[in-house]
Amino acid sequence: MTLDPKNQIPLPFFILFVICMFFKPVLCFLFLGIVCLYYSIHILLTLNKLNKNKIESFGKIVSYETDSEGFKIPIIEFETSDRKTYKGKPFIHASSDLDRFRTYAENINKNIKIQYNFKEPENFIIKDNSNGCSVILVTIVGLILLGISIGNLLGYNDIF
Repeated sequence: MTLDPKNQIPLPFFILFVICMFFKPVLCFLFLGIVCLYYSIHILLTLNKLNKNKIESFGKIVSYETDSEGFKIPIIEFETSDRKTYKGKPFIHASSDLDRFRTYAENINKNIKIQYNFKEPENFIIKDNSNGCSVILVTIVGLILLGISIGNLLGYNDIF
């Protein structure tokens, strides 16, 4: 899943996470659950705002960018309703491990449906894509991690 690079985990949070690994590991589950739910809520709020101000259009895949983990992210160019051209990555994009090995050369210059926020065209998504599944998965993982950690902290299950 690709998100805005400005939304990275702050360093103090990471340091606290490492300290908790040695003293109370169940707090690591709590922190991870909070991070998963934070990203899920952030994505859902942005998608809700996008749906309120949405415009459906067609964009063209101009290239693919490989992220630090080897996943391919499409770079899409489209024209907004006020005739401005925008080029960028989708707000949310999910990939599988098979995407690391494919070149996707056949998709270059291919027209695809997109949906963008006319107030913020940089927040666009690929229409009819299965990105909702990744948001649901991250939400479920966050809820499970929170359930395990809160249950353990309240003394209901003694896993750690």
